[in-house]
Amino acid sequence: MIRNVLGSVLALAGAASAVLSPFRDWYDGRLGRHYRIDELFTGITDSRPGPLGSTLVAFLFAAVLTVVGVVLRSRLLVAASGVVVLGFTVLWMVRQGESEGSLTVAGDGSGLRWGVAEAAAGGVLLLLGAVVMSGRHGAGRRPARGARKQPYAAPGSENPDTWPPTQEPGPSVQTSTLPEPEPELYTGPDPADRRAPAPAPEDRDTAPYPVVPDEGPDADGRPRR
Repeated sequence: MIRNVLGSVLALAGAASAVLSPFRDWYDGRLGRHYRIDELFTGITDSRPGPLGSTLVAFLFAAVLTVVGVVLRSRLLVAASGVVVLGFTVLWMVRQGESEGSLTVAGDGSGLRWGVAEAAAGGVLLLLGAVVMSGRHGAGRRPARGARKQPYAAPGSENPDTWPPTQEPGPSVQTSTLPEPEPELYTGPDPADRRAPAPAPEDRDTAPYPVVPDEGPDADGRPRR
């Protein structure tokens, strides 16, 4: 993570330096954006191109490539942008040397100026940022041996209910595709015992008992018991 952040900062700084360099003097008071991009392949002339035909386009393309590489954490894209910046800078120096016969550095403002140095420094920073970055797979890299170990090893599939080590219930050990049998929820008497319940006293047949007829009141006029 730290390497990606540091590499991204270096890459963005290099891209900014490369984009600003065409607005500075490159040689003998001439700005970098006053050179046509096709002159780097055919030869330097005195003509001044528009913004879309100058070397500024190449450095803007390198800056966009850098931003995409930083977002995607792609070392390849960042390195490619550094190669573009350094390649166009070196190619300009070759063509300028052919046009002037030699490249000089003077204190009176003639010869190579700070714009070229800024472009070259931007390309170097881009390549350095690509080297420092760990890339997309850096965050998922395994820690060093002994740095952080798992306190308990996970059990195998033959004993899935012993993890975690607290012996708490784990995943089901059922391997059949059929549903698990549900427990019997009926808690009443056994249905196999089909004996009829004893009848209530008021529902019993009283025929076996003798029936005493009502013989009327006794001699004193009281009812018989």
